[in-house]
Amino acid sequence: MAGMDEFIDRLNPDMCLVTAVAAGERAGCLVGFASQCSLRPVRFVVWLSELNHTFRVARNAGVLAVHLLGREQHDLAELFGGHTGDDTDKFQGVRLREAYGGALVLEDAPAWFVGRIVTRAGGGDHVGFVLDPVEWGGRKSHDGPLLRLSDAVDITPGHPVD
Repeated sequence: MAGMDEFIDRLNPDMCLVTAVAAGERAGCLVGFASQCSLRPVRFVVWLSELNHTFRVARNAGVLAVHLLGREQHDLAELFGGHTGDDTDKFQGVRLREAYGGALVLEDAPAWFVGRIVTRAGGGDHVGFVLDPVEWGGRKSHDGPLLRLSDAVDITPGHPVD
């Protein structure tokens, strides 16, 4: 696995913040595994750890909201990535609005979209939620660098990885 670890260590993907709402419960987490996965139709996949609170809410949701963060939003990344919704209300004090299908959108995100969940795929300890984008937006004024994995390596996950 050493060779694969060296390959993975070279990657530096944009981080996403994913929110989910189902049965009156809301959740959100920082995600490092996400990508466009289809051209026509445009589809996007976000991979959620089976261990975290957001996964448990998302598996009962019809839509997810996916947000990009700017590097200057490290505190927001820390809140959603370094705490668990099992014992923390991550949304307290965060500017939110409701979007398509009851999704929660973080108003201060530079870019976001809401996607209808069209399928799920297993992938080891994460489940991929394939999304069909139905609404999108963001702050027109943000043109700075986005938060990447290298900017978030100091965040200790709210749920253990192992």
